[in-house]
Amino acid sequence: MEGALVSLPREDPTVRPPRRSFRLLALGCAAIAAAAVGLTSLTTANAEPEVTVQQQLIWSDEFNAPAGTAPDPSKWRYDIGGGGWGNAEHEYYTDSTANSAHDGNGNLVITARRENPAGYQCWYGTCEYTSARLLTSQTFTQQYGRFEARMQIPRGQGIWPAFWMLGDDLGQVGWPQSGEIDIMENIGSEPGTVHGTVHGPGYSGAGGIGNGYTLPGGQQFADAFHVFAVDWAPDSITWSVDGNVYSHLTPADIGGNEWVFDHPFFMIMNLAVGGNWPGYPDQTTQFPQQLKVDYVRVYSGSGGGSTGGAITGLAGKCVDVRSSGTADGTPVQLYTCNGTAAQQWTFNGDGTVRALGKCLDVSGGSTADGAKVQLWTCNGTGAQQWVYTGANDLVNPQADKCLDVTDWNSADGTQLQIWTCAGTENQKWHRA
Repeated sequence: MEGALVSLPREDPTVRPPRRSFRLLALGCAAIAAAAVGLTSLTTANAEPEVTVQQQLIWSDEFNAPAGTAPDPSKWRYDIGGGGWGNAEHEYYTDSTANSAHDGNGNLVITARRENPAGYQCWYGTCEYTSARLLTSQTFTQQYGRFEARMQIPRGQGIWPAFWMLGDDLGQVGWPQSGEIDIMENIGSEPGTVHGTVHGPGYSGAGGIGNGYTLPGGQQFADAFHVFAVDWAPDSITWSVDGNVYSHLTPADIGGNEWVFDHPFFMIMNLAVGGNWPGYPDQTTQFPQQLKVDYVRVYSGSGGGSTGGAITGLAGKCVDVRSSGTADGTPVQLYTCNGTAAQQWTFNGDGTVRALGKCLDVSGGSTADGAKVQLWTCNGTGAQQWVYTGANDLVNPQADKCLDVTDWNSADGTQLQIWTCAGTENQKWHRA
């Protein structure tokens, strides 16, 4: 995010160089992190070997509070003011529920408005806009792990939503020595593209290092919710959108400059109006504009060495994709373990279980006993959410049912289903 300025102090006129667009790189689907406790396979953008990360949810905000209520003060604080935030932005950030409040439908909504209800003064004169900038600098910091948010971003020229992080030593060493990790930034002139970037000493402002991800087929991010995430390890940062890894960065990629990403960071989410990088609203820009946030979740993480593996069950046989097919609707079955890719599964931070680039899915999103399980393009629905429990059950939370071997039939080719959890052997699964 252009502007590493936080509430210590609340405003600072420091100006960073104007931001430029980064090269675009959209890669195929890859698995990420773990939902409760799970394994992740990260296919990196520079085609390095896959790495698994074992992760556990350690912090979250699901934004399920009543409509009109403010963000949870035990989790979020505000930056307030109109000093431009290092980017010549035109909004005045407030702590009003007019600019940040729950909608009663499980979202926090950050709203940018063309208004000035209290005579706010900005760096350029009387402020034209209000918005909100929330942060966890005084409530939560974390070193390494997976940081993700499910968001629906706004649209329009001069509109600039962001989900990002700054080092917790900002007040001592300043920016960019503290480091900055931009998980998601979008500028309104690029409705189908988001950017993931880092800033540090020698690669700050326009010299930030990162890539962009563009939705296929001319889609726009403002039309739907999407999951934006980074997986951050001691010597790497990996960005993804909806489970699609599009950028991977290591110390070798920053041109001999100092790697400043080995200490705790805090999170920020904000909706800026105008600035050096996005430009400013024009006659086409409509207000109000809203950044909707379904959840923010943080997982711990530590490196490993596996690339995913078999899931074994009844009679020691494996969860298998029939005939190694990748078409949507291909049955998932029990079959003698054979080490093929059709039996290699990864457990991911978005709650999915994946093989062959697609997700383990309950047919039709059914929650009924006996609903069959299949392979399907990953789409973020409840039909593709799974939790692997300490009792070795694989549970679909939407249905509150377990992955089950139909009729206790251990023959090769028996299609798997969901069924009310009973603790029986045909519902017990073991990961490699």
